[in-house]
Amino acid sequence: MSAVVLTHRLDLDSVASSALKAAARFWFVVTVIGQWVFAFAVASFYGLTAWRGDYHRWGKFITHGHVPGDTAGNFAVAMHIASAVVVMTAGALQLVPQIRARFPRFHRWSGRTYMLAAVGISLAGLYMTWIRGSIGDLSQHLGSTFNAIAIWVCAGMALRHAIARDFRTHRRWALRLFLVASAAYFYRIAFFLTMMIFKGPVGFDPVTFTGPFPTIMSFAQFLVPLAVLEIYLRAQDGAGALGRMATAGLLSMLTFAMIGGLFAITMAVWVPDVKAGFDTRTSIAETLATTIASRGIDEAEQQYHRLKAYKPATYNFDEGELNTLGYRLIRKKKFDEAMRILQLNVEAYPRSSNAYDSLGEATMDGGKKAQAIADYRKAIQLDPSNGDAVAMLRKLDGR
Repeated sequence: MSAVVLTHRLDLDSVASSALKAAARFWFVVTVIGQWVFAFAVASFYGLTAWRGDYHRWGKFITHGHVPGDTAGNFAVAMHIASAVVVMTAGALQLVPQIRARFPRFHRWSGRTYMLAAVGISLAGLYMTWIRGSIGDLSQHLGSTFNAIAIWVCAGMALRHAIARDFRTHRRWALRLFLVASAAYFYRIAFFLTMMIFKGPVGFDPVTFTGPFPTIMSFAQFLVPLAVLEIYLRAQDGAGALGRMATAGLLSMLTFAMIGGLFAITMAVWVPDVKAGFDTRTSIAETLATTIASRGIDEAEQQYHRLKAYKPATYNFDEGELNTLGYRLIRKKKFDEAMRILQLNVEAYPRSSNAYDSLGEATMDGGKKAQAIADYRKAIQLDPSNGDAVAMLRKLDGR
């Protein structure tokens, strides 16, 4: 072998190794930023609403978010939320080499806290899925269950090798734990990336949240990251220069896709969540819910108009308030009340496609097919890119 060929191979190996390291760091930095933004949004929304006693808002994203009198269920939800914040915040710190080297005691204790939080979030998730009830079908519940089992296995193996002081193997299992514990984060990124690309739901029924896409994602949310990690570890261990370059390309491509999903979910969910968390106005939804339960929908409707006329700055009359209450009533199968509440919302926000979309769901579930079709058509007229309304209109029209 000539010196020129040997030098060329050495240069190629060096470039490939550098590219793989750079791609891994790029993925890690983006993931850390995304998870910290996620953690801040969760802590802001759930923490501050709980501080003010606005527990009803928890039902916006969590099925049966807060149920008065259900102590065990509410504790499971609170543990799930608190554990999620710890997992999203502390997980990345465990993987930073400089922290491990300079602050070993902190690394050990934060690692133990992280493992407990990961196990806690999985146990609470299983309770919420199988006992309290959650959206989705059996296949999705099985995916979540296997994800929980993967968390337990990875946490146990990481702890075992740490005790044995086999730190190389421990770090690999810690990486696996980080990925499977972050499965819900990856699910959200992929979901909103898909929604952004296709401008609406694809591969699932937006009403029942069932279909091939959520079923596949319930398993892919942890299996795909694990598979990519194994590819990376093999490339790092002994793959040739071309293998390392290909792995670097794969990581870079996935990172750019993740950036797209992060942008979509940040603008659609996390920024509004933070704003809602810091909003100190009294919830009109909770006020009306109390009135409906005690004095009926007619009194609640009059109360809405009265408060809006005389105390517009004291109460939160944002679009999402009545929308959330409407869906709460739909889940309780109180369709007449839901239609009345969501009708108030379209009157307050006549240019909102989402308001008509929600009203369409209530009228559809309430057995008023013709009215539901009209509501969905109005939603599409206001926003032709409303994929949810398009899908539901096709379903109602039988096309």
